[in-house]
Amino acid sequence: MPTVIKFDEIEVLDRGGAVRTWPLITSHSTGGAAKVATGMSVYPVGAGAPLHAHNCDEQVLILEGDGFVEVEGERTSLTQWDTAYVEAGTFHRYHNTGEVPMKILWIYNRPDVTRTFADTGITVEHLTPEDQMGGR
Repeated sequence: MPTVIKFDEIEVLDRGGAVRTWPLITSHSTGGAAKVATGMSVYPVGAGAPLHAHNCDEQVLILEGDGFVEVEGERTSLTQWDTAYVEAGTFHRYHNTGEVPMKILWIYNRPDVTRTFADTGITVEHLTPEDQMGGR
């Protein structure tokens, strides 16, 4: 049976620093059937994620806005419809450099995602209260 996610029914997560996230396909939303994790996040002007790495590969599609992805110290500009692919264990971050909120669609190749913050070395489960984007 397919899983259908109604966007207006998704609980929006406050990720800190005014970053908001809408989880889409997750283990929770599919009753444990998901083999991937997907969602959408919105970064306000000037906001970004702290440097981090995941336990899985990540694809990010810029839906709206402008920014950059920094991968192991190298920055690449991104604009609407650009896609970045980052392999598991690679430290990276995204940052909004535009004049409007930057909306991204993120896709991970497994449902049990973790994030390891470069500044502390602490690893947290993705989308938990400890998995904050702002204030770092």
